[in-house]
Amino acid sequence: MSTGVTGPTRASIPEKTLRTDRWWLYPLTTFVVFTAFVIYATWRAFSGTHYFVEPYLSPFYSPCLGDCVEGSSDFGQPFGWFPLSSALIILIFPLGFRMSCYYYRKAYYRSFWLSPPACGVAEPHGGYSGESRFPLILNNIHRYFWYAAVVVALILTYDTVLAFGPMQGESDGIHMGLGTLIFLVNIAFIWLYTLSCHSCRHVVGGRLRHFSKHPVRYRLWTWVSRMNGDHSKYAWLSLFSVAIADLYVYLLSTGAIEDLRFF
Repeated sequence: MSTGVTGPTRASIPEKTLRTDRWWLYPLTTFVVFTAFVIYATWRAFSGTHYFVEPYLSPFYSPCLGDCVEGSSDFGQPFGWFPLSSALIILIFPLGFRMSCYYYRKAYYRSFWLSPPACGVAEPHGGYSGESRFPLILNNIHRYFWYAAVVVALILTYDTVLAFGPMQGESDGIHMGLGTLIFLVNIAFIWLYTLSCHSCRHVVGGRLRHFSKHPVRYRLWTWVSRMNGDHSKYAWLSLFSVAIADLYVYLLSTGAIEDLRFF
């Protein structure tokens, strides 16, 4: 049985869509950009090298809990026996948070699965079971990935503080370089993305019958609700910032560039 805009309960229109605008531009752009990020992140996650240059630790490898290079493990190496890249131990949590994110669902449903590719455009699939079956049913644990994402964000905040530290061989004191600024921008976008999440909105103000009896939670709920309107923007900005932060560390580690120090 036909589905989507060609279903039996819809108007009988032979065209796949009557839209005359460039509706395909959004899903195509999302497909290209997101695919590029996935390829880059996969390469960096499996490489297991060039992820630490004092005082910068790549956000892809933080916290480094496996067999890590000297100086990169601030919380020990409980998985030192792990035979693969240390990034694979921790990346499942931020990756699970993003892949189950409400905005990212819309992005990859439209761009990768074409379900549907745009409003008013027919789906190419013969049927759709929603998120009631494997693997899409796993998206329902998004709230639990949010808790893990908060922990990861706290650890990345700690890494950002360490980025103000001196390089090896330098005297004690606060130092700042271009890498420090990149880490600051990255952690700001990560917190904006994490705290503007729908799950955060539910955690701070969900299931309350009377907001008047919970003024603090109501204020937090209002704040998160306001941020939630820009959740998609923060999703993309944090995606770019985390890749740029990792790339900067990689370029420093390989000797391709030197850190621009301000003081």
